[in-house]
Amino acid sequence: MPTRNPSRGDRPNRQPDIARAAALIADASRASMLKSLGDGRALSAKALAAEAGIGAPTASAHLARLVEAGLITVESAGRSRYYRLAGPEVSLALEALALIAPPLPVTTLRESGTANALRRSRTCYDHLAGLGVALMGGLLAHGILAGHDGTHRQGEAVRDRARGYGHDHDYRLTPAGRDALGRFGIDVAALPARRPLVRYCVDWSEQQHHLAGGVGAAVTARLFRLGWLRHGASPRVVHLTDTGADGIADWLGLRPEG
Repeated sequence: MPTRNPSRGDRPNRQPDIARAAALIADASRASMLKSLGDGRALSAKALAAEAGIGAPTASAHLARLVEAGLITVESAGRSRYYRLAGPEVSLALEALALIAPPLPVTTLRESGTANALRRSRTCYDHLAGLGVALMGGLLAHGILAGHDGTHRQGEAVRDRARGYGHDHDYRLTPAGRDALGRFGIDVAALPARRPLVRYCVDWSEQQHHLAGGVGAAVTARLFRLGWLRHGASPRVVHLTDTGADGIADWLGLRPEG
C-alpha cells in the first residue's frame, strides 16, 4: 500500500512550511529524482538512483526523506519498491521553480538531445505538453473544446504566468465534444468527479495553452493505449509514433511533430 505523510490532510488549518519543502527540493540529487517522476509514473529506487547519478544507499536515504515529507509515495511489489509523486501539485511546484532557476549547463550531446526532446513533446504530470499545444488547437478547431483560442498573450495576462496552470480563461467541453470523446473511447461521465474536467496550462516551451484536467489526462492515457504515443528513454520525454501521426491526422486533421 502507498505510504503518505498523514500531516498533509490538515493543510487548510496550518501554515505551510515553505522553507522545509524548499530545502528538500534544493538538493541536486533529490531534485533530479523528483523531476524524473514528473510524468506521474512510478519508478524503482534503482532507476531513480541512476537518473540522479548516485549509489543505492544514498538514493534510499533521499527517497525516505521525500516520502516522510509527503512529496512522494512508495508502494511495494514483491521485493521491489516503487515511488511516484504524491500528486500533480508537486509537479506544478517544480515547474514554477523552473521559471526562476538558471539553466543547467549542457555538457554532452545526450543532454542537448534530451533538452530538445523535452521541448518538443513531454508529459506535464499526467497530460501532454509541447505536442499537447497542437493537440489542444485541434480540439478547439473541431469544437470539442470552447472558451478561448488557445493563445497565451503575456501582455494581456492577469493571473496566467509563462508556465503552470492557467486561470484567466474558462475552457469547457462542448456537448458535441462529449460525443466526440466517447467515439474516441473516453467516457467523460466516468472521469473522477474530484478533479476539474477541463483545465489548461501555459506551456513553457510553446508559450501557448495545453489541455490539463481530467480530460487532458484521459486523452493522454488513450493515446498511450492506442500506441499513438510511446515513452522516450529519458523521463517525461514522449514520442509520437507513425501510427499516432496517422491517427491524429484522421481524428483532428493535424500532422504534429513529436
